[in-house]
Amino acid sequence: MQAGLINTYQNPMQNRQWPAWALSAALLLSYLALYFTEFFEAPARALGLGGKWTLYGLLYSLAMVVGGAFFLRRHGNSRYQRIRTLSVIFFQVVFAFALPIVMKVFGHQEYYFSYFWPLKIEYLYPDYILRQPFLVVLYSFVGSLIVLPVAGYFLGKRFYCSWICGCGGLANTAGESFRHLSDKSAAAWRFEKHSIYAVLALAIGATIVVGLNWAVGRDHPDFAAFAFRVQQWYGFVVGAFFAGVLGVGLYPLMGTRVWCRFACPMAAVLGLIQKFGRFRITVKPDMCISCGNCSTYCEMGIDVRQYAMANQSFKRAACVGCGMCAHMCPRGVLKLEVRPDRAKGGSPIRVYSVDL
Repeated sequence: MQAGLINTYQNPMQNRQWPAWALSAALLLSYLALYFTEFFEAPARALGLGGKWTLYGLLYSLAMVVGGAFFLRRHGNSRYQRIRTLSVIFFQVVFAFALPIVMKVFGHQEYYFSYFWPLKIEYLYPDYILRQPFLVVLYSFVGSLIVLPVAGYFLGKRFYCSWICGCGGLANTAGESFRHLSDKSAAAWRFEKHSIYAVLALAIGATIVVGLNWAVGRDHPDFAAFAFRVQQWYGFVVGAFFAGVLGVGLYPLMGTRVWCRFACPMAAVLGLIQKFGRFRITVKPDMCISCGNCSTYCEMGIDVRQYAMANQSFKRAACVGCGMCAHMCPRGVLKLEVRPDRAKGGSPIRVYSVDL
């Protein structure tokens, strides 16, 4: 039986009441301790895990597995949701957790195979590249600069943001209970359009600065010091604070895609490609009953209902293709599709490609 809205707002943990604030505070403090203290080193070594980041990876993967089971119990009647959820859990457990450990066992620097530039910005830093085996470097360049853009054009950003990426994977599994808390206001949309591309610009700028420093830094110590500060502050502000502390810590208060929606540079790149690609959400005309399920369950803050009521099929760069709007629609009004803007006979398809 399809889960609906009947009890979504009745649980204090899901409605920004004091248990939600307490959970958010606990998550924020845990991430602050993880990033900026050695608090988790002792328990990690006591468990034979080598360090706090291995412990974190284990807990992260377990949260996705348990959360995925919970999600599938509610929404596993959809084939698309089953495939999407099992896919993102597989990539987290195997590509982002197990394989990096295997590399360390064989004496190599760990590498997270489910992440790419610009999400993992250091993957194009020269000093990082030079420490990796050739095949890993090739994998990183081909994945970041060729495979992801091409796949984003044909499949939409969902292939990465909802099927592969661990950041989105945690949001769609362990964070499932909080997806309805995403802000659907016009003000949030305006802020999103500025913030996410600003972070993308920072990622590109930091990559260029670090690359130039590798080329000329030995002869220009002042520039080398500047490049080090850029690298350090990007890792601190974007990598640690936004992606980790706020990105997960605010789940119970602002929904599960705070990082993905407002700051992820990979989401920005794939979103731009998606606007000109083949993925869209189509609307069956004159069937929407304005129940609001689609907008409520959109974790990216898209007011899907306004498009359905206006009979407008649409593209949005923010959409991660989770499919929950279509899944929760009681009348089957919405459909995730991949096709050109013109049908086989040449007739145009009415699709609205709107900002972000």
